[in-house]
Amino acid sequence: MDWVPSHFAVDMHGLINFDGTALYEHDDPRQGYHPEWGSIIFNYGRNEVQSFLISSAMFWVDKYHIDGIRVDAVASMLYLNYARKEGEWIPNKDGGDINLEAVEFLKKLNISLYGEFSDILMIAEESTAYPMVTRPVDVGGLGFGFKWNMGWMHDSLKYMSFDPIHRQHHHAQLTFSMWYGFDENFMLPLSHDEVVHMKGSLINKMPGDTNQKFAHLRSLYGYMMAHPGKKLLFMGGEIAQYSEWNFERSLDWHILENSLHAGLKKMVSDLNRLYTNEPALHQLDEKREGFEWIDDQDFSHNCISFVRKSTNPLEKIYVVCNFADATRENYKMGVLDAGEYVEIFNSQSSAYEGWNIENSIPIEAVSESTHSREFTITLTLPPLGVLYIKHISQEKL
Repeated sequence: MDWVPSHFAVDMHGLINFDGTALYEHDDPRQGYHPEWGSIIFNYGRNEVQSFLISSAMFWVDKYHIDGIRVDAVASMLYLNYARKEGEWIPNKDGGDINLEAVEFLKKLNISLYGEFSDILMIAEESTAYPMVTRPVDVGGLGFGFKWNMGWMHDSLKYMSFDPIHRQHHHAQLTFSMWYGFDENFMLPLSHDEVVHMKGSLINKMPGDTNQKFAHLRSLYGYMMAHPGKKLLFMGGEIAQYSEWNFERSLDWHILENSLHAGLKKMVSDLNRLYTNEPALHQLDEKREGFEWIDDQDFSHNCISFVRKSTNPLEKIYVVCNFADATRENYKMGVLDAGEYVEIFNSQSSAYEGWNIENSIPIEAVSESTHSREFTITLTLPPLGVLYIKHISQEKL
């Protein structure tokens, strides 16, 4: 649930000047007024306000059994100068720009919620490089379980919006997320924020004709599921709804009568099942040892490849993404082990209404160095396609 302790409305029937004074907010507009949103900021230094807000979060979890709380606009809470010009904010007692009272409130919030409900998710929508958002409070962190990976979301959607012919010039938007991908416990959000306020639905963000749009979207989801970090896909994304989300109406379920929409829905279901059943896709999600680049420099082909690992060294899944609209035949990829490999997922499979360009037989690794790895496999990469290739260990041969 999207929970908003960062600001509140100026409607006079609400909390503003509740008893005729600045009860919940600051009296000074340099602290109490949000210039970007035209709203009012809570006074986190007041025990009564902290109690009110924490009780609110507790209520939703306790009475409505909410599984997780996404705390909105955490960055605006953390920085006193957020969206403010020089002279429009008041420094903290140390002369800095951090809202020390908000920091202590967020720590108390997470201690309280996790202390009472150990199986929930506390998620920060935090868009800056503020450190240790998802580290425990007792080691200096804010205590959240996860942090929205806003960088991944913006970079990925921007990259996917380009025509494939131009993507080679934007390759870093595919690879940059791994420079910081393990600094926090990240969640990859394709959330409500991306499909409202005239931003367009996910399918309408994709370039090309109808078939190409669906191929692009299938490849985005395949890439997302293999990328380190927990996944979030907002309602309607799993059926490629054309219209923006509207809280006043239901989803457009009738579009599943179209095979392209039904195929995408089946692919999302299969990806969820695969993610659950394959430890390499999730077991070391927040650790660097669970991820290794194979090739992050093939910008001329719009391709990236990497391997996901589990705690079992025999369990590995190789991921190859071809974001070009051309088939890559005899594409050589370095692998870590000898033996056979099988394709376990192909976003362009005919089962998903894709273009049915597959690697249908086991692939034998040869003793040849590629990408600084001792062994090599040769693949056919479908255009606008994502492949998962699983190593069949020597024990199983």
